[in-house]
Formats: sequence, C-alpha cells, structure tokens
Amino acid sequence: MSKKPSCCNSSTKSKKLDWFLWLVISISAILYIYFWQFSESISDIKWLNLLAGSVYELLNIMWWGLAIGVLMVAALAKIPKEFVISILGDGKGLSGKIRATMAGVLLDLCSHGILMVGSQLYKRGASTGQVMAFLIASPWNSLSLTIILISLIGMTWTLSFILFSMVIAIISGVIFDHLVAQKILPDNPNKIDIPKDFNFWKEAKKSLGNNNYNSKFFLDIIISGVKESRMVIKWILFGTLLASLIRTFIETDNFQTFFGPTLAGLGLTILVATILEVCSEGSAPIAADILTRAEAPGNSFAFLMTGVSTDYTEIMILKDTTKSWKIALFLPLITVPQVIFISWIMNFG
Repeated sequence: MSKKPSCCNSSTKSKKLDWFLWLVISISAILYIYFWQFSESISDIKWLNLLAGSVYELLNIMWWGLAIGVLMVAALAKIPKEFVISILGDGKGLSGKIRATMAGVLLDLCSHGILMVGSQLYKRGASTGQVMAFLIASPWNSLSLTIILISLIGMTWTLSFILFSMVIAIISGVIFDHLVAQKILPDNPNKIDIPKDFNFWKEAKKSLGNNNYNSKFFLDIIISGVKESRMVIKWILFGTLLASLIRTFIETDNFQTFFGPTLAGLGLTILVATILEVCSEGSAPIAADILTRAEAPGNSFAFLMTGVSTDYTEIMILKDTTKSWKIALFLPLITVPQVIFISWIMNFG
C-alpha cells in the first residue's frame, strides 16, 4: 500500500484548534487597533503606545508581502509537482541549486512572503538543498529592494552583497543535499521523479486548458492560500510581537553604537540580527546605516544575511515544514561561518 502524502497528514492535523495561532493573531489585532484608534486618547501609557506603534508599523510594512506570498502559495499548490521539479531541476546536481538561487534572487518578495513560497516548494518536491538555496538567496535580493540598496549604499557594494549572497546560497544548498545523501539529514518525503518523456510546455498547455477560470476558481485559490500559509503567518506574527517588545524596552541607539568593524562589532551585529525581527524593507536602512555611519561593510552584509540564517521565525517555519529540528538548526550552522568569513574580508580585506 502506498504511503499517504504528507500534505494529507497535515490537513488532518489542521482540524485541531491552533491556539498559538489565534493567540498571536488576537494580540496583534488588539495592539494594531489600539494604536490606530485609541493611542492619542491614552497617550500617558508610553510603553503601550511604543509597543502598539511598533506592531502597527511592522504590519503595515509586511502586509503586501504576506498577501502576495499567500497568493503564490495558493498558485504553487495548484501546480503539479512535476512542473515545479522540471523548472528547478531534480536537485541532484549543481544546476538545481543554481536554478533555485536564481529564482530566489529574481522573485520580488519580502522576507516574510518568501518563507511561504519556500515552504510550498518543499511540499511540491524540491530538494532540501534547493529550498535552502532559494531561502538564503531570496529575502533582500528582490528587484525593488536592490534599487533601494543602490540608492543607500551605491552600486558597487549592492552588487557585491548580491554576488556573495548567491555564493553562500549555492554552497549551502550543495552542503545540505550532501548531508541528506549521507543520511545525516532526513530526505524530503515529498520528492518525486519526473517521467523521462515529460514535456513541460506541452503538459503546461494541457493543464491550463483544463481549468475553468471563474469566480469559484479564484475564490478557491485565496482560501487554499490562507490555509496553506497559517503556519508561516503564526511565526511571523510571533516574530513581530517579539521584535516590538525589543523595540519598546531596548533603545535602538544602544545597538548601533557598537556596530563598528571589529570582531566584537561583527558578533554583536549577528546577535542583533538574530533577535531583531524586521522585514527585508526594514533591514535595508539599518544595514545602510551600519555601512555608512559605522564604516563596517562586512557588518552591514552580516546584518542582511544573518537576519535570514539565524532568524527564529525562519527556523521554526523550517522545523514545522520539514518536521525536522536538525534541518532547521543546520541552517545557521552551515551559513553563519560563511557569512562571518566573507564579512571579515569585507571589513579588513
């Protein structure tokens, strides 16, 4: 008897009430509405205004990325696994990791929307290495954010950051798939083999022709996107609340004072990037400030990269998606040493 796909198992579990999801949604909604409607009338509660204001600001920055992420997750869920794997490759060679890295660089999504897409790629059969390469290359390499970075730090440093992030993504993807091959990390249970006679364009034309594009079809896409994205939304909202607490009770100036181009400054940068949950758009000005004011380009690069590699939101989403703590914890274990090495060269090379 064939084994049921993991997506079937997850749908069964999803019938249980996810109290943590509803808790973070409720707290986020209350704080958002409070700042939107009541903060001026109760202005004497300073810490509450700061906390609610941070949640309000972060959600206003993130909402479009989350919305697009939900729609892309829904679209990916409708695409047969064969199509996804034919585009990314089978994951066995270097080309699959390069394709995944390029997809991450070219896809114009913020760090929160990209997590949804990466999770769905894993469910559609992409190898662990491809998913990791996609996630590592993606969050701040969108077209819109690249333009912002060029305006903030110049063309040379922006292109250098993009190039080195792609190198780390490809190397990390190769390492992850090697560890899977050596049975050190679990393989993706959703993995499939493409038939040898599979023709992408022929099958795509056939598949598109079989759909009935009416209001029910598009409503179903939205509903399925929301359902598939619940796990990601849960951890993103948790990260937003935690980041808002840090912003409220720890002065930002205390972080920036110690971001100089030293080993201690680099270590503190990585620590702050780990703790501070900011959207990719929010990370760009901070990274630019580290480069221009602290004169520490390596720390700036480390802030952008370790915001991905050590981000607790991403680690928890990876754990829930892959059902493996080892895969989630190997993300910082593999990527952070590479980031530190390249950042050190940038600071002192």
